[in-house]
Amino acid sequence: MASNNSLTGDGLSSRPINYRVILVQVFVAVFLCINFFQIIIFLMKDSFYTTMRYILFAVILLSDCLFLFMSDILLILSYFSIFIQTWLCLLMYIVLSVYIFVTPLVLTAMTLERYVAICMPLRHAELCSTRSTLHLIFIIHSLSSVPCTVILSIVFASAPHSFYTQNIICSVEMFILYSWQGHLRSAIGQFYFLIMCILIVSSYAKIMKVAKAASGKNKKSTRKALKTVILHAFQLMLSLIQLWCPFIESAVLQIDLMLFINVRYFNYITFILAPRCLSPLIYGLRDEMFFCALKYYALCGLYKKQSSS
Repeated sequence: MASNNSLTGDGLSSRPINYRVILVQVFVAVFLCINFFQIIIFLMKDSFYTTMRYILFAVILLSDCLFLFMSDILLILSYFSIFIQTWLCLLMYIVLSVYIFVTPLVLTAMTLERYVAICMPLRHAELCSTRSTLHLIFIIHSLSSVPCTVILSIVFASAPHSFYTQNIICSVEMFILYSWQGHLRSAIGQFYFLIMCILIVSSYAKIMKVAKAASGKNKKSTRKALKTVILHAFQLMLSLIQLWCPFIESAVLQIDLMLFINVRYFNYITFILAPRCLSPLIYGLRDEMFFCALKYYALCGLYKKQSSS
């Protein structure tokens, strides 16, 4: 009966909305609007969807939109204690588990694209073609699916059939049936991020070497590439810390429940929302060509008024 009441809406009235939930909704709504606007701009210029870095940037925008939307739904379901069936929660878990890795992997790919552009300019057109980009996106999604596949294989082998039909308050922890499962998930994630960090640091070192030898316009271009790599590394660091959050939260939960709620909220804002909100601000506004298109379409109505007057 409790699950039916929650599904029909009684669960919504049992807990008041506080400022934290409203703040998250504002953050999510604002950045979804910004992301959608930048996706529209991407689709409006042919040169964008034939260039690797812009295609990868669009993949990040789409990935972040999906992740923000799904994680926000999960937050609302959890906050209001709304019960859903396990199979629906399982679908949400699959999406979130896959797309938690897509953004950092794409950031790494964008760093490697900048490395090829600066350090191997003669091979850039060959290595960074549209076809290569599509293959790279497929590889990224395949790699992102590995941790989820490993965890779900254990769940499917261990959980009884009744597990998938019961009503639950959806949480990603529902599919961690054993403590070693959580350690395995964390180990896979940290291995991924170790490889990504190595690739970003080595790319930065090689671009730095080219920057020292460059002059004039080339020097300016390489410096901009270095700043982009640093910003990607910063986003990656925030995403890496996110993997340690469950361990911190479980330790805090044993100390105090209210402290656990505060820490979990802080982790959600800082290490889940923030890295995915930085992409449109960092890359969309720093890229000169994309920023010009952004400004043109954002001020299109103003241009029309000026031309008519």
